[in-house]
Amino acid sequence: MIKVRDIAYVRYQVPDLNVQAAFLGDFGLTTHRHTDDTLQMATHGGGYPAWIGQRGDNRALGVGFIVDSLDDLDAAAAKFDQPVRPNDELDAGSIVTISDPDGFRIDLLHGGDVIAPRAVRAPLALNATGQRTRRGVTNRIAAGPSHVMRLGHVVLKTRDFPAMMRFYQDVLGFAVSDSYYAQKPDATVAAFLHCGLGRTFTDHHTVALIGLGAQDIDFDHCAFEVIDWDDLANGNRFLAEKGHRHSWGIGRHVQGSQVFDYWRDPFGNKIEHWTDGDLVNEETPVGHEPLSPDALAQWAPPLPADFL
Repeated sequence: MIKVRDIAYVRYQVPDLNVQAAFLGDFGLTTHRHTDDTLQMATHGGGYPAWIGQRGDNRALGVGFIVDSLDDLDAAAAKFDQPVRPNDELDAGSIVTISDPDGFRIDLLHGGDVIAPRAVRAPLALNATGQRTRRGVTNRIAAGPSHVMRLGHVVLKTRDFPAMMRFYQDVLGFAVSDSYYAQKPDATVAAFLHCGLGRTFTDHHTVALIGLGAQDIDFDHCAFEVIDWDDLANGNRFLAEKGHRHSWGIGRHVQGSQVFDYWRDPFGNKIEHWTDGDLVNEETPVGHEPLSPDALAQWAPPLPADFL
């Protein structure tokens, strides 16, 4: 079995790369490479480009995942009869490209960290009741966009939920953190999947699958981690002042516990800022809950009608 260590990037096609680059800059990413037909956007945390796009009709194309070893790439190449090749797109590392059962492009990557981290402020120390450790200093941050540190996860709307579950678990080594069912417990319709790293703690979900009758494959959203709660709220104000379209938030999720804030890019694609998410490993209990209107947030503004 191939073991995915983390997500590297999401891949989109959008009609206007200049417009998209401007929005993603306001969202808190930086431009790594921009040509007439392609766009690569970086996080402040460095590594791989986190958002890769090409010019064309608006649609989601695929996802890049990082593996730990060339042996994993060799195993994927043998299983899917695809070559291990130099990653010419990034001019670094190696890649095997396959497809998942719904047809999303899946890039398996090794050794392609091409972007240096950028210096950012440290997370703020908070004086919570009973834990008042910040003494004699203030918390002050400058107005401006959020600082996107990394891509955290992608949520896929799937046409074939059982096949996609088998692929992401049996082929890429993901494990279920939590899942939702409709009407009866054996009718699972959504699942949050974390990287299967044994006892090593990892994000509550790196991939989530939603099987609610979609006819066309799509991303529900992609989600980017920011420095802390204040960075998220600061970005919320900045994006609003720039006139961008808000989707939902600020709130705190149930499964995964993240503080979230959702926006729409200029072409309607949903994109999330988040912070303070759960970490899980193979010993963390797996939840299985009914899907309901209250399942998405512990607290938040009312869920907009067009959110799902």
